[in-house]
Amino acid sequence: MTTKLKRLALTLATLTASGLFLPGAFASDPVKGGTLIYLEQQAHTVLYPPAGGFYPNGGILNQITDKLTYQNPKTLEIEPWIAESWTVNADATEYTFKIRPSVTFSDGTPLDAAAVAKNYDVFGLGNKELKQPVSEVINNYARSEVVDPLTVKFYFKKPSPGFLQGTSVIGSGLVAASTLALPFEQLGDATKIIGSGPFVVDSETIGKELNLKAREEYAWGPAKLEHQGRAYLDGIKYIITGEDSVRIGALLAGQADFIRQVQAYDEKQVEAQDYQIYAPSTRGVNNSVVFRPDNPLVADIKVRKALLHATDTKEIVTTLFSANYPQATSIIASTALGYRDISAKLAFDPEKAKTLLDEAGWTVGANGLRQKDGKELVLTAYESLPQPQNKETLQLVAQQWGKLGVKLTVLAGDSGSRVVDDLDPLKTPVSPAMVGRADPDVIKSQYYPKNRDVLRQKGGQSDKIQSFADDKLNGLLEALTSEPDREKRLAIAGEVQDYVVDQAYAIPIFEEPQAFAGAPYVQGIAFEAVGRPSFYSTWLAER
Repeated sequence: MTTKLKRLALTLATLTASGLFLPGAFASDPVKGGTLIYLEQQAHTVLYPPAGGFYPNGGILNQITDKLTYQNPKTLEIEPWIAESWTVNADATEYTFKIRPSVTFSDGTPLDAAAVAKNYDVFGLGNKELKQPVSEVINNYARSEVVDPLTVKFYFKKPSPGFLQGTSVIGSGLVAASTLALPFEQLGDATKIIGSGPFVVDSETIGKELNLKAREEYAWGPAKLEHQGRAYLDGIKYIITGEDSVRIGALLAGQADFIRQVQAYDEKQVEAQDYQIYAPSTRGVNNSVVFRPDNPLVADIKVRKALLHATDTKEIVTTLFSANYPQATSIIASTALGYRDISAKLAFDPEKAKTLLDEAGWTVGANGLRQKDGKELVLTAYESLPQPQNKETLQLVAQQWGKLGVKLTVLAGDSGSRVVDDLDPLKTPVSPAMVGRADPDVIKSQYYPKNRDVLRQKGGQSDKIQSFADDKLNGLLEALTSEPDREKRLAIAGEVQDYVVDQAYAIPIFEEPQAFAGAPYVQGIAFEAVGRPSFYSTWLAER
């Protein structure tokens, strides 16, 4: 047993002695009581709801906030939650919601039409004074109108067909006015996040531990869920446990109940002890490698296409991952709305790759590296810590590219210069990327310069860009999020998938799930549509 595992074991033994492990007697029906011990790989960063895309953030927000609507994770249909009903006009520029009566935030203030309007005015327009950014899931927002105490109407500058689904996502968790009044930099303190959800924050040791407790008066879960009323659990204890082996060891030793980020190579030992692996799809933009064409080394489409065809994604998936990580056949998951199979364009073809590099003027030098005009084809990427086995993935990509005379240097994801370097294409021409959301608008979130800007375009997130911008791509992304006709919108989604790969801006590798493991006595685990856990209906049976 490692020193860290021993320390964790002692901590968890103390929790057991203090009564935090309180599984109910074995029963076929849910039992109330007990605290779920949940080991999280990374500490949360900020809990401003639109920042909930980072999975440690979303895993907390999903317990302490409610959303206007609920997206059924099986059917992807939008169902009532805090909104009892809604209407949308023909061109998707006006949405009206009827709010469920008698809902309150945990500070006792009402979650009524005015509170919903205030949330969406901030999420849709941002707050420059408080440095609260605009939500990436809300497009073309104009204003709200409180029609009456339980009716709110939203207006959009042009069609916003993805808005209804956007009201169901983690980034649209509703919070009290006191939370919205805080500057962005204070919203990393979980104790300041006041939601209306089934759990409330009890205490926090920032970066190490978070304790949630059930809200006794909670009575407004998603309308179609079988479970209504108070959560079954008394509480949830999050413990930040960075090492994979420590999380797995604690789970299998009976010292933890549920863990996030189970690596593929650990799945067999978990299942061998009759523990459960959960791998819900994120249904969004696939785990990919993207290029920053503002860097001269990858500005030539022939170079990007060569590297695309030099990448053997099947080898990556079969070497590093399991059946829970399907090989990508487009830039978005096969389970995503608007998916188009473009696997033929992603074919591994090393001979074609060599030809393209030759045509681009990159010849193999005496040292085995491709050279042109006195420069070597040497590229750099930082690993992404939240993505499963990303370092190993990039290292395998580097081996594959190396066979063509292209060097990819993989740098540590916790490097102090990473954040600054990532904004500069000259320093990071290659980057890992993915984002989950069960709506075609997710493609805009990934590639649009005013959103995540993964390609690093001029006018986007970085002031280091010299000239690169793709007006055609940006026009397609704007059309995608503004087309009210469903079939036309899905056709645009397909067109964007083709265009991104035709330009070799991205190399999709695999469809990324969120991988969890739970003890067999943990029952009622659920996930929202893109893989974040919900513990509202979770209960503990006898161990």
